[in-house]
Amino acid sequence: MTKLMFALWGSDLATSLHLPTLRDALAAAGGERVQLNVDDEHVAPAMRIPASEEPIGAIVSVWTSGPAEAVAQVLAGVAARVAGWEVEERRPIDPPETWDGARGDGLANVAVLRRPAELTQEEWLHRWLVDHTPVAIATQATFGYLQNVVVRPVTAEAPPVSALVEELFPIEGMSDMHAFYGSGGDDAELAARLTRLMTSVARIGADRDLDLVPTSRYLYPLTR
Repeated sequence: MTKLMFALWGSDLATSLHLPTLRDALAAAGGERVQLNVDDEHVAPAMRIPASEEPIGAIVSVWTSGPAEAVAQVLAGVAARVAGWEVEERRPIDPPETWDGARGDGLANVAVLRRPAELTQEEWLHRWLVDHTPVAIATQATFGYLQNVVVRPVTAEAPPVSALVEELFPIEGMSDMHAFYGSGGDDAELAARLTRLMTSVARIGADRDLDLVPTSRYLYPLTR
């Protein structure tokens, strides 16, 4: 089974992505389960970082045994623009998951990463997966952490993307930095964590040319 991830742009995604007719169409296209990461009203206060003029409205992950093109065509029916990639998933921290369509706890940030031109793929992956991962876990209050390395684009207009990362934070982290970074209200500890994290982020080029999409997380099974 292949995991595909799609960035979607458009209006009313917070409604259209939850329609049963969409899930029926994804199942008919070969999908077996779908994860919706939607920038909706629940995460309105959170920070956004768009890499282009129009911010991404949702990230849709589909696990499928069918052709990627069929899944992309279904999603194109509910979005103004769709860009998709096949990915390989790593799960440094397994998040709590219930496949019933209910909103998951917390804030789910999705970062779309692009490898800096000065780094080889091998060096970039080592810096990110080996060096940065333990720093990210140690300096933030994450209770779920998924890394998706891009294998190939699956839509014609997909921009160059190297990986998509999902990190789950306490919902209070939208407005409370101590809750986001797990610093327990200690300003000195918060500053130390920020300095360590941002130094590591810069080594992988994630301090520039990225999208950061705050989302609510929803998991649905797909049945034919």
